[in-house]
Amino acid sequence: MADTAERRADPRSLWPEVRSVILLGLNYGPRENPLAELARRDRGYISVYARNRDYHDVIKGKLKEAAGFLAARASSDVKVFVDTAPVMEKPLAEAAGLGWQGKHTVVVSRDFGNWLFLGAIFTTADLPADEPERDHCGSCRRCLDICPTGAFPAPYRLDARRCISYLTIEHKGHIPEELRPGIGNRIFGCDDCLAVCPWNKFAQAGREARLVQREDLTALPLEELARLDDPAFRTRFSGTPVKRTGRDRFVRNVLIAIGNSGEAGLAGEAERLLDDASPLVRAMAVWALSRLLPIEDVASHAEGRQERESDADVRAEWRRALASAAEAAGSS
Repeated sequence: MADTAERRADPRSLWPEVRSVILLGLNYGPRENPLAELARRDRGYISVYARNRDYHDVIKGKLKEAAGFLAARASSDVKVFVDTAPVMEKPLAEAAGLGWQGKHTVVVSRDFGNWLFLGAIFTTADLPADEPERDHCGSCRRCLDICPTGAFPAPYRLDARRCISYLTIEHKGHIPEELRPGIGNRIFGCDDCLAVCPWNKFAQAGREARLVQREDLTALPLEELARLDDPAFRTRFSGTPVKRTGRDRFVRNVLIAIGNSGEAGLAGEAERLLDDASPLVRAMAVWALSRLLPIEDVASHAEGRQERESDADVRAEWRRALASAAEAAGSS
């Protein structure tokens, strides 16, 4: 974002001929509050937006259809954007009256709550502007207070480095140890701050069939997910946003969920992945085992493996696991 700050500041930096920007929102509200799934610790939680087709494909098709209609009626040129360029969709949506940017930095609509996908049409047509929407958050802090990793240093400010959505989707390396417990069983994204917004009382379930959540992407058994190799991962999540994380990052997330599950019966899955080809996966397998097994079992696994391990990060994870297990045993 820092690299493209100047381009984000003005739509004309992307397209000098643009005269108007049309912001559109598509509701993808779930039928039920998804946070109930967080209590099922042996299951993996996937963010509501990712439980069907990739919204980029769905939204882009709809934007092109609307833009084509506008171009024909107004004899204008058009361009469409849906997360494909440095466009400040949320401030533009607020300026267009679609909603306001809430304390959790997500656009909130009085009609649909905060379950909205945003898309933009840039056009050379000179269109009259709508009135901007004003902030209706008031003194409410629900979205800030529920964040499991404390990603909001202040209202209207998000520290992406602590955000579970960033950590489980975009972050390519090892997730900081101090943030792993807060991730719980969230294996792709997080909806906590969205789900608790009071304005969702006006929300409606989304009606776009390609975005309605699939049951096979809801509350997935961690045991099954831990066994996915790359071809199986690609097949299972084909066409969904989940696929873009890649198998290794996804299984990293699954192992964090296993470590947070408290289910000793899942330790076998972590043990099997100690020999995985990916250092990212091996490191989280170590962490998961350290959370589920007694110290003597952790030490038994470490013996021999620690010396043979070629990756420095995985070796460091073994050292931390042994230290944490010893500390826990001493305090008990």
